[in-house]
Amino acid sequence: MTDTRSFPPSFPAALSRRRFVQGLAFAGLAGGSGLLRAPAFASPAATGVLTGTKFDLDIGATTVNITGQPRQAITVNGRLPAPLLRWREGDTVTLRVANRLADAPTSIHWHGILLPANMDGVPGMSFDGIAPGESWLYRFTLRQSGTYWYHSHSMFQEQAGLYGAIIVDPMQPPPYRYDREHVLLLSDWTDLEPAALFRRLKKAPSYDNYYKRTVGDFARDVGEDGLRATLADRGMWGRMRMTPSDLSDVNGHTYTYLLNGQPPAGNWTGLFRPGEKVLLRLVNAGAMTYFDVRIPGLKMTVVAADGQYVHPVTVDELRIGAAETYDVIVEPSGQDAYTIFAQDMGRTGFARGTLAVRHGLAAPVPANDPRPLLTMEDMAHGAHAGHGPSTAEGGCGAMMKHGGEGGCGAAMAHGAEGGCGAAMSPPADASHAATAAGPGHSMHAASSHGAGAVVHPPSERGNPLVDMQSSPTGPRLDDPGIGLRGNGRRVLAYADLRSLFDDPDGREPGREVQLHLTGHMEKFAWSFDGIPFSSAEPLRLNYGERMRIVLVNDTMMQHPIHLHGLWSDLEDADGAFQVRKHTIDMPPGTRRSYRVRADALGRWAYHCHLLYHMEAGMMREVRVEERA
Repeated sequence: MTDTRSFPPSFPAALSRRRFVQGLAFAGLAGGSGLLRAPAFASPAATGVLTGTKFDLDIGATTVNITGQPRQAITVNGRLPAPLLRWREGDTVTLRVANRLADAPTSIHWHGILLPANMDGVPGMSFDGIAPGESWLYRFTLRQSGTYWYHSHSMFQEQAGLYGAIIVDPMQPPPYRYDREHVLLLSDWTDLEPAALFRRLKKAPSYDNYYKRTVGDFARDVGEDGLRATLADRGMWGRMRMTPSDLSDVNGHTYTYLLNGQPPAGNWTGLFRPGEKVLLRLVNAGAMTYFDVRIPGLKMTVVAADGQYVHPVTVDELRIGAAETYDVIVEPSGQDAYTIFAQDMGRTGFARGTLAVRHGLAAPVPANDPRPLLTMEDMAHGAHAGHGPSTAEGGCGAMMKHGGEGGCGAAMAHGAEGGCGAAMSPPADASHAATAAGPGHSMHAASSHGAGAVVHPPSERGNPLVDMQSSPTGPRLDDPGIGLRGNGRRVLAYADLRSLFDDPDGREPGREVQLHLTGHMEKFAWSFDGIPFSSAEPLRLNYGERMRIVLVNDTMMQHPIHLHGLWSDLEDADGAFQVRKHTIDMPPGTRRSYRVRADALGRWAYHCHLLYHMEAGMMREVRVEERA
């Protein structure tokens, strides 16, 4: 039934120290110049590839050894990552997925693939899930091409290993030439039971934040900025119950970062011949990780984002959010090996591999960049925001605490003393504007790309699950992101991405919906508009309509937002169509808008693609229905 070119699972030999497996010892060896011999255990494992139109996929438990300790992973056909699926645009594919797990239901979601709602693979919306011992037949026709991926949508199975890449070959040649290709599938692995990690996040959400500021940092800041400014700064962070080093909930202190299933010391290797154009298909299958990817010594020309062609843009580095994909072309020549280096956003670890003329070679591995710190600018405050008091003056800017659970209150109204000030209160008309839109979402007349004020829904006010609000002025599409600004490298920003095609719909949106990304750091509670998934009404779309979704990030964390079944057509700062994507990254303190054509009937998931944020409540149901 299935045309396969797959190989037995292969995992690195047990190593004595987890930090060595993560690549720290090897990175130390790579401090000099020139080529290095990879360790003897680092021979790469061939990636399983399944091609054709009919597939049998068995989901089961497999013992793996990533860190030196045997652990159970959830795998497809015994592989971690799951086999690469290679399809062709226009074909109808049939996939029989069998659940071989002893005691847990399972599912597969085909991320970014357009298909009927009952084929989308989300238990509770698309179908009931696949019970142990049973199977499900997925069948759909491919109406697109590009780089995508698939993963479980059942509990924490994605974290446990159930993810793999998809390539859909186009019917027409792509608008660029290449000689060979490699898939670079990035992910994060933990030896912890994923459900136990989630429980730890609920009890101690800052467990992995080893870099909280010290008395020494306070003394240094006093020397640089003065006592008053330093006290004001510490007061602001204290009121927000967050530290500026809190960039990610889970990082390299818990995770080992993988490239195509290999830890850094495993040295996954992709071959090239000098002078070739090599297409690299980057997929971020990480459960909770943003990766900053570069190949020292090589430029990367981005030719596709989320499977869709873009005008080529050449960069040294790019940030890839969880669930995003990028296609880039590199032209290696002049040396025999190049390091593929993907450090996490918080600079606590990295995934690493090699492009080489033959197996067994390695190039120097760079050190992680310095750890970045959040600033008020990152929360729509400061120079980038273009307004408001400076951090040195102690203003809270656009980010504020509110309500009975640690709100600004009277003590916060003292201006330079560190107060938010009256100007930071929710707009007086917020309740009216949101109520008029009905339950589950808010609408307002102000354009997302104009100067209109952000309208906070009444569900945020006094909400014990919401500990801050923001009033960002725009999308900040030209900002490469925290830790990437001014690093001496040309870094991709969303503003660089332009689809090769015009707006496929052509209509102006007929209505606008504004949704706020909300959370409470100490409770590890995440939601839209302060309403967790279990309590939220569906967002209803009329079949065939063209609408605008405006997202406002009220939290101090970054969120990749994925709408199933429908394209998300990101708008530029002037409200014009810019680039088509399936996952929209939302840094803190940003307001971004995109157009959606409701052309697929049914019930669809809409959620943050940080797995534990989704499970903690940042998810909605979207229903596309015929007009009454």
